[in-house]
Amino acid sequence: MSLFVHYFSLPYLLEGIWFTVVVTALGLAGGLILGLVLAAMQLSRFWMLAAFARGYTVIFRGTPLILQMVFAYDALPQIGLKLSAIGAAGLALAANEAPFIAEMLRAGVLGVDRGQVLAGQALGMTPALLMRRIIAPQAIRTMIPAFGNETVSALKNSSLASVISVQELTLRSTQLASSTFDFFSIFFASGLIYLGLTTAVSVIQLFVERALDLDRATPQGRLAVFLPWRRVDLATKLRLAEQAAAPTAPTQVLPDTPLPPPRPTSRADRARHAAMVERNNVAVEVTDLRKKYGTQPVLDGLDLTVRVGEVVALLGPSGSGKSTLLRCINHLENWDSGMVRVGGRRLGHRDDGKPLSPREIANERADVGVGMVFQQFNLFSHLTARENIAGPLRWVHGMTRIDADRRARELLERVGLSHRADALPRHLSGGQQQRVAIARALAPNPSVLLLDEPTSALDPELVNEVLEVIRRLAVDDGLTMIIATHQIRFADDVADRVAFLSGGSIIEEGPAHDVLTNPRNPLTARFLSIMEADKAPERTA
Repeated sequence: MSLFVHYFSLPYLLEGIWFTVVVTALGLAGGLILGLVLAAMQLSRFWMLAAFARGYTVIFRGTPLILQMVFAYDALPQIGLKLSAIGAAGLALAANEAPFIAEMLRAGVLGVDRGQVLAGQALGMTPALLMRRIIAPQAIRTMIPAFGNETVSALKNSSLASVISVQELTLRSTQLASSTFDFFSIFFASGLIYLGLTTAVSVIQLFVERALDLDRATPQGRLAVFLPWRRVDLATKLRLAEQAAAPTAPTQVLPDTPLPPPRPTSRADRARHAAMVERNNVAVEVTDLRKKYGTQPVLDGLDLTVRVGEVVALLGPSGSGKSTLLRCINHLENWDSGMVRVGGRRLGHRDDGKPLSPREIANERADVGVGMVFQQFNLFSHLTARENIAGPLRWVHGMTRIDADRRARELLERVGLSHRADALPRHLSGGQQQRVAIARALAPNPSVLLLDEPTSALDPELVNEVLEVIRRLAVDDGLTMIIATHQIRFADDVADRVAFLSGGSIIEEGPAHDVLTNPRNPLTARFLSIMEADKAPERTA
């Protein structure tokens, strides 16, 4: 027994542990760097880069690591690149680990909900900003268990370095056993040492998972301080700033523009309001817009003009092009032909007529001031309600942390959620999430607000709370809005004008109450009758 314990302190084996750790560290560090490059190439828009990365992955995942180590140690010197045994082992292990790490990275990135990426794009985030602030924080947390597993695998695979005479733990155990003939004790001690190393990896993994756990009551660990999605409690700073600063108007991200008078509610007043809106400048102009998905036309020569202070409701059956139209207006979708102007600015092209790059499109979205509210809320799941609003103000519009936080709290109070400012989206009801999404879209003071079926994903009992928020925006603020909806009564109450879409075109439009009560097109009449029939059981219940 004393001899068995002696093996744990034997310098000969301790040096083997050091070599094992060094080879593993070199392999993982190099594999992570190369894996990042491979993952970026596979996610690239350039097919040649993606094809090269895929070919590398097939080759190095499909050949044994032991052959790769022999190649690095014996073949590379033939071209003038001679490495030490440890260097060759680390290089081979890195080249072998890279495709596995790249696949983990790619899976993590692709696993982030596409809706959150669209929401970030709609807020004006560039691809690099999206990756840093939205995609990477969520992907990293999901990849930690896989990284822990891969670290353990690399630690055990480092034993194959013995084939090129690296004096790592397994080789030294074998040599020691051959000289003492005490095979069981030595290999049992070696196994316990490996177990200790892998246990240390597991403990580190659990620590990292705990540090990145968003549901912890106090998630500000030492590690979280350095992360881009760290929690920051600004309550004290905000209170002191408000006490020190003189009363000022709320911070505005975009230049102030005079708002039209509050929207009237009576029919006569609404008619006068509509006549006044007709004299306003054009906020959104869509001309002969065409788009296909494959061979299927979605928008077929659509024309639409929306003036400042006007609320337009888009009605039509599913697949008629309502959502696609809204996404084109915010340039979340490219179109085949036609033109979209917001505030007189033509979207999607430079002054010389050339298409914009993805980064330029993101800057364009931020500049033109078009807010977007989606069907599925699309809140950033790793950020609280307050951070969902304040974060984009800081990252895209350059507001200070305190000013952005103040603006977020003002908007949350406006939508009745000031008491849920520090709640994560998954801890909010559907109606609360949509109200946060509306507040986020309003944060930079957009010139136009687009709402894509804002109540379609809600339970019936939650619909009214969201509609009431939208109604206040339309009636009290006079905000320019384009709403795709199936809520006929809501459209009648709030909208100045209704446009009915079918087959990618507007087949009927006019004053909301006139179209909804006396449709002229048979398709419009049939759609409204079906919608009324669907609502009848609810009224009689």
